[in-house]
Amino acid sequence: MLSQLFTWWNSTTLGTSFTLWRKKARLVGEDEQGNRYYEEKDPTFSDGRRRRWVIYHGLAEASRVPADWHGWLHHTFDAPPTEAPLARRAWEKDHLPNMTGTPLAYHPKGSLARADGPADVNDDYEAWSPENA
Repeated sequence: MLSQLFTWWNSTTLGTSFTLWRKKARLVGEDEQGNRYYEEKDPTFSDGRRRRWVIYHGLAEASRVPADWHGWLHHTFDAPPTEAPLARRAWEKDHLPNMTGTPLAYHPKGSLARADGPADVNDDYEAWSPENA
């Protein structure tokens, strides 16, 4: 209860839960990461659209929202992915959240932050000098 009151980065806060209750938001669906998506019952916007929310499962990181749910949240798609899933192409990769700052982050060949240490990047590099030109 205390973590819900004070930590917005660990899922929903008490204020968000109250807003969802006050707006009579209904649960629309859940993605494969456990994030839950809500839509209010009555339209708020002047053009008749309803406000939509995501409640993150764990760390609140916007890159954890898959493309199909992102489109629904931003009113690009009217129907949520639970009703009308996006067609996947053979060349599309699975959604990955931003891994910056985690052990799974990308570190280039010469990076000091690589798990196996920096690689020797001088193998294929030849410095330019005016004598060789």
